[in-house]
Amino acid sequence: MEYYTWVLSLHVIAVLSWMAVLFYLPRLFVYHVENIDKKEFVEVVKIQELKIDAYIGHPAMAVTLLSGIAMIILNPVLLSQDWMIAKIVALLLMIAYAISLTKFRKSLANYSCNKNGRFFRMYNEIPTGLAILIVTYVITKNLSWIFTAIVVLLFTFICYKIINNKKA
Repeated sequence: MEYYTWVLSLHVIAVLSWMAVLFYLPRLFVYHVENIDKKEFVEVVKIQELKIDAYIGHPAMAVTLLSGIAMIILNPVLLSQDWMIAKIVALLLMIAYAISLTKFRKSLANYSCNKNGRFFRMYNEIPTGLAILIVTYVITKNLSWIFTAIVVLLFTFICYKIINNKKA
């Protein structure tokens, strides 16, 4: 347990870096698709998308996962707690989201993506909902299905409003 707090510190730093990417990359996608007719601008955005995804996002995700695994190895009792299992499920969804961002980035780079700015604005809200769940589970050490249901419903409502906002 002597190393646990050091690993935890590394984990929190890596999570912050990874979350920054998960929040910002879809925003770049919005700029990309909404300015597709401005070739020079799109070329700059494509470089930004690649660098933030490949050079920050992937390493931060890897360090997050490795440090999380190390914490479980150092304290295996974590796996016997319901909140940790719920956190891992939310984490798996976050990983799937991160993988999808890389796929979107590649399809945008070769002009085969058919999504619009409204879609990416909505899609950008997914990590927020997952982060709310994960942080709440970690801090409270409690698995509240009522809280989870409220967050999911609120998240769904926000996404619905974004999709149906005619000005967006």
